[in-house]
Amino acid sequence: MKDQQAINRRDFLAMTTLAGAGLMAAPLYSFGSISSSEKTNKVENKMKTRKLGTLEVSEIGLGCMNMTGNYNPPADHQQSIATIRKAFESGVTFFDTAEVYGPYLDETLVGEALQPFRDKVKIATKFGFAIDGTVALDSRPAHIKKVLEESLKRLRTDHIDLYYQHRVDPNVPIEEVAGTIKELIHQGKVLHFGLSEASAKTIRRAHAVQPVSAVQSEYSLWTRNVELNGVLDTCEELGIGFVPWSPIGAGFLTGKYDTNTKYDEKTDFRAGFPRFSKEFMPLNMPIIEWLKGYAAKKNATPAQIALAWLLAKSPNIVPIPGTRYQSHLLENLGAQEIEMSKEDVQEIETCLSKFPVYGDRMGEAHMSSIDYTF
Repeated sequence: MKDQQAINRRDFLAMTTLAGAGLMAAPLYSFGSISSSEKTNKVENKMKTRKLGTLEVSEIGLGCMNMTGNYNPPADHQQSIATIRKAFESGVTFFDTAEVYGPYLDETLVGEALQPFRDKVKIATKFGFAIDGTVALDSRPAHIKKVLEESLKRLRTDHIDLYYQHRVDPNVPIEEVAGTIKELIHQGKVLHFGLSEASAKTIRRAHAVQPVSAVQSEYSLWTRNVELNGVLDTCEELGIGFVPWSPIGAGFLTGKYDTNTKYDEKTDFRAGFPRFSKEFMPLNMPIIEWLKGYAAKKNATPAQIALAWLLAKSPNIVPIPGTRYQSHLLENLGAQEIEMSKEDVQEIETCLSKFPVYGDRMGEAHMSSIDYTF
């Protein structure tokens, strides 16, 4: 691991917080009298569920990271509370946060928002960073037990439904981490074990000690590393659920950003992501231009197509798009109404294969803590 170095709070957040990554059959939206805008805003209170291992959750979750910063300044507190509760009213039962988001502020927010119906939702949070003014990782057993108690207090709960190791710590054998979580599960403080941005080898080693319910990695139409490095195949083989974070490409796949978009270096870590740079953003625009055209033909939005594609890839995939706005939330949840055939999936992938993706998915500091090389 790289030498620890003191950095200020903003730089620490920019380096360590993380954005919140078989084919199925059926046709896309049927073309009727309902307008695209009506479909965007029409969300039923019922949502299908999926399994992450043995953990049952809504087929689309809510990533709460951006509510306390990272892609923009923190959102209004009451606005965020309202958005989280609107998600629950709309059928979402799976909410994702982490101690490092804020840091700590996001867990506090999620705990307050979900307290009235805590027994009806599943909360995922994460451990693994030494939040001490350095960029270090820390998954020592004693540290895990300490920060778990702190997360429980912030989340106003007596158990964590899904507890992820946020990043694999090269200084602590994964078997020790899995053993610690196994102990916490026996105590009833944790119900399910998860890994984030872990390699296939690490997943297998951890799973042999304590069954892994879910693996979280970045995965979207323009970030498909996990299809090539064995992570998705390993999850499928072992019956582990897969949770794509940044499923709409840190906002890129919404079609709302272009070469004129400015990213504030102080509040938005996309300013340091190569794909969003002045050098590579113009080269990546053909991707979204094609997606916008395809979505228009299907009477949907680009974000809805991106999410529907993920849902169609495997019944074990549960994306967690993040947003701070209710309008975007309802747009994202509209993806559940899109039924996509294997032919539709193949068409999307064939067409997008013509457009290379330029630039790495995250900055160098973020990529340095990833457990695999591509």
